[in-house]
Amino acid sequence: MVSFRFPFSFSQPPFPKPPLSTSSGGFSLSAVAVSFTVGVATAGAALNPKHPILQNALDWVFSSDRSSLLPWGSLSLADYSSETVVESRTGFSFPAVIGDSQRLLGVGLRKKSVLGLKNIDVYAFGVYADSDDIKKLLGEKYGKQSASELKEKDTLLDELMEANIRMTIRLQIVYGKLNIRSVRSAFQESVGSRLKKFLGTENKELLQSFTSLFKDEYKLPRGSIIDLSREPGNVLNTTIDGEHVGSVQNRALCQSILDLYIGEEEPFDKQARDDFLENVVSLLGK
Repeated sequence: MVSFRFPFSFSQPPFPKPPLSTSSGGFSLSAVAVSFTVGVATAGAALNPKHPILQNALDWVFSSDRSSLLPWGSLSLADYSSETVVESRTGFSFPAVIGDSQRLLGVGLRKKSVLGLKNIDVYAFGVYADSDDIKKLLGEKYGKQSASELKEKDTLLDELMEANIRMTIRLQIVYGKLNIRSVRSAFQESVGSRLKKFLGTENKELLQSFTSLFKDEYKLPRGSIIDLSREPGNVLNTTIDGEHVGSVQNRALCQSILDLYIGEEEPFDKQARDDFLENVVSLLGK
């Protein structure tokens, strides 16, 4: 029987729990700069929640690629029959399967530290991959290796990110005050850095072709869903609440998106990446 590891429960969504404290640092600013920024932003918020100074501060926070990661445990499950999976820290649920055969292999939480003083739960995310594609791609190559050997292979996740298989990153917005401009700014920073990693140089035109899909007309209330799906041919499809907003065909862009969530270096949630790897190994019958 295949055993899957998930840091969440197969049950009805619980009431969201308050986030635990973490010692992760935020931005390295002087005490004077922190005091000034917080004071101005707080004053602006008191007058107007959409005060431009406060909004600019939030945009700056969300555009940083450094996240606060909260360590948490995993569950080893032998039953994968539930239709939905709950991310325990937020109470947000994810379908266990989307499309024809894309299985949920890990969930995580994207957190941001505001000026090193407060942690914000930005969005919960689920990582899906086509189980048939994974078995076909990796089954023959790694079929004779043990689970422990596979988990130690640095190239396993790299192969999944490079391969032409169906994968989807589903984001569910937790922070109710998040706007599309902040999302666009965050992707410009995070995806831009990953593109430079894979291409060896900046490609502003390619980055713009992706971030321009997040137009100001789209609203992102709490519970909104963004799907970033890699389809055969390295086509990245983007949908917002079920509405297809555009596609970009580029291998490096697809790799860059996936690297944010399951990459070896500084993924948004390391435990989610580890669980994804564990469940990929389980798919291979290890």
